[in-house]
Amino acid sequence: MALDSQLSTDRSKLPTSNSEPTRCTWCGTDPLYVKYHDEEWGKEVHDDRILFEFLILESAQAGLSWITILRRREGYRKAFADFDPVKVSQFNEGDVDRLMQDTGIIRNKLKILAAISNAKLFLAVQKEFGSFDKYMYSFMPNGKPIINHLANQGDIQARTEISDAIAKDMKKRGFKFFGTTICYAHMQATGMVNDHISECAFKNV
Repeated sequence: MALDSQLSTDRSKLPTSNSEPTRCTWCGTDPLYVKYHDEEWGKEVHDDRILFEFLILESAQAGLSWITILRRREGYRKAFADFDPVKVSQFNEGDVDRLMQDTGIIRNKLKILAAISNAKLFLAVQKEFGSFDKYMYSFMPNGKPIINHLANQGDIQARTEISDAIAKDMKKRGFKFFGTTICYAHMQATGMVNDHISECAFKNV
């Protein structure tokens, strides 16, 4: 499809004065969830600081809903040194005690300890590959993101062979709370995979 035609199609999905745009249904109507869907989910990210942020947040999500974590995102930002992997890697026992008292985050000691350990491993990956972004994209076909064309939300997968491979390699490296399902959620969040349904107004925005 020609670019001008594509842009015209995308604009037709955007809201008029009397209607809401077509969205993926998973975000529902919660303003925070809708904002995340519209502005972040599926958008390509190559900034290691943001990739580390999602590593922390996605790992914290394990066993919980994503909206639960989104509502605590600023709490995590404050608690985990503005998602600076160097600073988080240097957290000590006192920091763990502090975090266990912090109502702005999920106070799960195993997840807190994993975040600190994962920060150290994140830095090791950066050193080995030049960036965490390069490491993640080394698993992608031709080093490019995947744009899926899905008719409806029910077509969205929870994992793929690529997320299996990344999760397996990260487990070997010692990463915790980053199985294949969490890995695929991370890939979706950072635009390694674009899983907006085809009719979603924000698929190509």
